[in-house]
Amino acid sequence: LRSDGGREIAGRSRGTPRIANRLLRRVRDFAEVRADGVVDRATAQAALKVYDVDELGLDRLDREVLSALVLRFGGGPVGLSTLAVAVSEEAETVEEVAEPFLVRSGLIVRTPRGRVATPAAWRHLGLSPGPSPLGPADVLPLDLGDAG
Repeated sequence: LRSDGGREIAGRSRGTPRIANRLLRRVRDFAEVRADGVVDRATAQAALKVYDVDELGLDRLDREVLSALVLRFGGGPVGLSTLAVAVSEEAETVEEVAEPFLVRSGLIVRTPRGRVATPAAWRHLGLSPGPSPLGPADVLPLDLGDAG
């Protein structure tokens, strides 16, 4: 494992040691088969692309949630149940697996009216942000454990 390969893996691990270890194992296996066992930056990037982990550490579910929020619902606001149906997942899966990192990363905001994509989410998807659906009452994100 070269230092640049380790940094690439760490940068996509969401700051979570368990995820870093999982990604390291996958990248190491990839390197054994396709890169003579050497994990450098290029090998790590190629492996993480195969495993569908992008440069922010988002996986398939994270990107599906973002894409649905932006493309199907114009950036929101949209309720949790509706968003879950749009990505064919249980509401609990979206709320407990995808949403925490998306909120922490500043890609979505939970408001009293539902989930809203931030301009950073639009840019991450390669799109121009639409007009902001956030009003003055929505400036601070709320933690709505059972709503939405």
